[in-house]
Amino acid sequence: MTQIHATALVDSRAELGQNVVIGPFCQVETGVVIGDDCRLEAGVVIRSGTSLGCDNQIGEGAILGGRAQQPEDHEVGGTVWVGDHNRIRENVTIHRAWAKNAATVVKDSNLLMVSSHVGHDCKVGNRCILVNHVLLGAFAEVSDGAYLGGGSIVAERCRIGRLAMLGAMTLVEQDVPPFMTVVDSQVVGLNRVGLGRNGFTPEEMTQVKAAYRVIYRRGLPWSEVLAMLQADFRAGPASEFHDFLSQDQRGFVQERQVPRKAELKFIEAASGGPS
Repeated sequence: MTQIHATALVDSRAELGQNVVIGPFCQVETGVVIGDDCRLEAGVVIRSGTSLGCDNQIGEGAILGGRAQQPEDHEVGGTVWVGDHNRIRENVTIHRAWAKNAATVVKDSNLLMVSSHVGHDCKVGNRCILVNHVLLGAFAEVSDGAYLGGGSIVAERCRIGRLAMLGAMTLVEQDVPPFMTVVDSQVVGLNRVGLGRNGFTPEEMTQVKAAYRVIYRRGLPWSEVLAMLQADFRAGPASEFHDFLSQDQRGFVQERQVPRKAELKFIEAASGGPS
């Protein structure tokens, strides 16, 4: 049974599923779609053009579907599409796409912590974690399983690869390949804990490590790096490197400077924390 608090303002043209709970002082505008079992805590604002799937929990003060932040005036723009089973905490903001027929997308089972921001036209995959105060610039893309530490910033149009991890307060102005750990805007190793928690076998980890060396340690011309990745890593997780890097347009984050023969180590996450 859907429950709407007496102080909430819900437009009659909004579509509400079954068992939706809308808390005090919420605003739900015309054309909004809210799926089954969603819960909006006090003061949530859902703007026109926003669609939520099922079982999403939206924390106090969150605003979904606000206009793109640009210095010049523009048309109302596109939409926001949020999938299923997301936990969007207090004061999160997600802006709708800039152009008509475009969408800002947050897929399934993500955790967006307090005051994180998803800019217009961003794409966030599945099972991602954005810790408090993460900022995604316009058109940024975050692939499945990525972990973005508190206060990290992803610049406009940058891509974060699958299962990559950004340390707290990290600024990213270029693409981050899959499986990397980035601290202080430099790659410092592979996200071992994240890979292990996602079922990577020792053989797959070895393969990823070998591909890492091709990218960062061999000193090859870029055309040879791509050719070797394509030839030597045709299957398994390491095959993702060629697919990701061959589409690169902004350059990608470089490795922290280390001695030539230094041993490549996996980076351990802090005990008890997500990766």
